[in-house]
Amino acid sequence: MTPSDLRGAMAGRPVFVTGHTGFMGSWLALWLQTIGARVTGYALPPPTEPSHFVAAGIGQLLAEHHEADVRDAARMAAAVRAARPDAVIHLAAQPLVRESYRDPRTTFEVNVQGTVNLLDAVRLAGRPAAVIVITSDKCYENREQVWGYREADPIGGHDPYSASKGAAEIVAASYRRSFFAPARLAEHGVQLATVRAGNVIGGGDWARDRIVPDLARRLASGEAVPVRSPRAVRPWQHVLEPLSGCLALAAKMLTAADAAWAGGWNFGPRTGDEATVAELASRFCTAWGSGRWTDASDPRAPHEAVVLRLCIDKAMIELGWRPRWNIDMTVARTAAWYKRYYAGPASSMRESSLDDIREYQRAAGEAPGAAHP
Repeated sequence: MTPSDLRGAMAGRPVFVTGHTGFMGSWLALWLQTIGARVTGYALPPPTEPSHFVAAGIGQLLAEHHEADVRDAARMAAAVRAARPDAVIHLAAQPLVRESYRDPRTTFEVNVQGTVNLLDAVRLAGRPAAVIVITSDKCYENREQVWGYREADPIGGHDPYSASKGAAEIVAASYRRSFFAPARLAEHGVQLATVRAGNVIGGGDWARDRIVPDLARRLASGEAVPVRSPRAVRPWQHVLEPLSGCLALAAKMLTAADAAWAGGWNFGPRTGDEATVAELASRFCTAWGSGRWTDASDPRAPHEAVVLRLCIDKAMIELGWRPRWNIDMTVARTAAWYKRYYAGPASSMRESSLDDIREYQRAAGEAPGAAHP
């Protein structure tokens, strides 16, 4: 879907975004604003210091900003009712595997009950809406298989984070069957889809226990970067890739006469663009222009999947979506964003983020079948 198609579908529409102060949510809010949507955000304060939300001045662009917890069902329902959104995109989550080992209760409360609260708020609002719940590639029952997981594969999860995302998928499926049945779209007007994204990277992520924030912090200070799982394979992608899929999906849902788009969708990199953590770290050091990483593997560390890939055939064939940036472009744009930040963190990073969005949209405007950079 071209940038003009997105603007045509989204301009002037009220969009309710949960988790807009987080890494992925702040990029989404910025992109929505550039295509003319009116964004209402609902989230806790930014989860890190620094944060993309603050560095890019996202709060100044919002139609409404609710600083609130997704576990507060009454406040969530009131905010959705007041916003009267045409589209709802649910990103609020506890997003870290290792944090889920430290605090499983909060992980399940936020990721599962928070999803229940959001979907029930939509149900109680009683208005037509396109609803997208963003979960994770880790929602699948991981069998360490070498081929990518498809949307029809079993949901599961070993660690609390992965299990909570699998449970969020089950919650969404239950609401779709019980309250937002596609066959009865004319009665309720709600289309509900879920999105499973790969391992997103990009400028402005400072979360704990993530490889790219670790790389940026350490390289900026001239330190070697300890890498705890160098042999793990992940479907790395720039944050704009799954967000472009979400926006294309939302646009289709908002303009469709039926509920053909309600269901699960994978947005990941092309086959062959997955890489080990070690390969990602080496590429990042090269893009940075200096630095090195060290193997910090610990056999006593909590379990994390070794191999994780997504099959994106459904999105490419049915939605017409495809990845635009390969891993080299993804790493180059990400490293450049952080280098600009650390060269002068007092200045706003909004223009750097907008530059990434413009460059991505330029790639998205290429003729179908054109080689991605």
